[in-house]
Amino acid sequence: MPSGHHTPSPNECLDVAVAAAQAAAGHAVRNRHRRDEVLARSRHDVKLNLDVEAQEAATRTIRERFPRHALLGEERTAERLDTTESPYVWVIDPIDGTVNFSHGIPQWCSSVAVQRNGRTIAGAVWAPDVNELYTATEDGPACLNGNPIRVSTVDRLDRAIVFTGLDKEIDPALHPFAFLERIALGTQKARVMGAAALDICHVGTGQGDGYFEAGIYLWDVAAASLVVERAGGRSEILRQLPENRMFFLATNGRIHRAMTELLAVSPTH
Repeated sequence: MPSGHHTPSPNECLDVAVAAAQAAAGHAVRNRHRRDEVLARSRHDVKLNLDVEAQEAATRTIRERFPRHALLGEERTAERLDTTESPYVWVIDPIDGTVNFSHGIPQWCSSVAVQRNGRTIAGAVWAPDVNELYTATEDGPACLNGNPIRVSTVDRLDRAIVFTGLDKEIDPALHPFAFLERIALGTQKARVMGAAALDICHVGTGQGDGYFEAGIYLWDVAAASLVVERAGGRSEILRQLPENRMFFLATNGRIHRAMTELLAVSPTH
């Protein structure tokens, strides 16, 4: 029964996060034949009608259970409720890796997290094309398809695989791709896979040892950062930017300090 005042447990929230992520991704999968319906296109990105529709599917699922909780999504179509009415905010990325999805590349996912007073208490990342469901709560283990996962034991950058996104021109003081160059030269391998939430979850499984991106958004990392932390790793906002953007680092913990030194990100301008 929906309630505006019920205090849900992290597991209750996780059940809804899973259902919402599956609703979003399921809509995208069922309508894959419409992936050429472009809402907006930029030089390096694309926005599909399905992005908006998938967020609406996730929103409906959340509101059926928690109608008075606030919502924050990548797509700006969903009504936002006054967060003063509830300490809970649901953070939705309906299709993370839209460019991959639009080209038929299986590395994409739907991500849903719930935060209480600004702290993520439960999150789910569902990647249907590779059959990977990542889940975590603030007081439970991180899991892949129901099985607990752990970060790697790599403790040297020259043996580390680090996922990243392309920073392009996020910082005018830096040359485009400056962070990619630092990571590529300072680690065993840099990898740009195109779906941040999924990449961060792969740090949780030990398939990679770190993830960094400059200018990433909260909805890209809210669920996946909890997965990494509950898998024994560490996540950190290195610099907070306006409009829910940030410089974000997630690692297995063992290479965290070395990564921050490699990136040399000052806290603020």
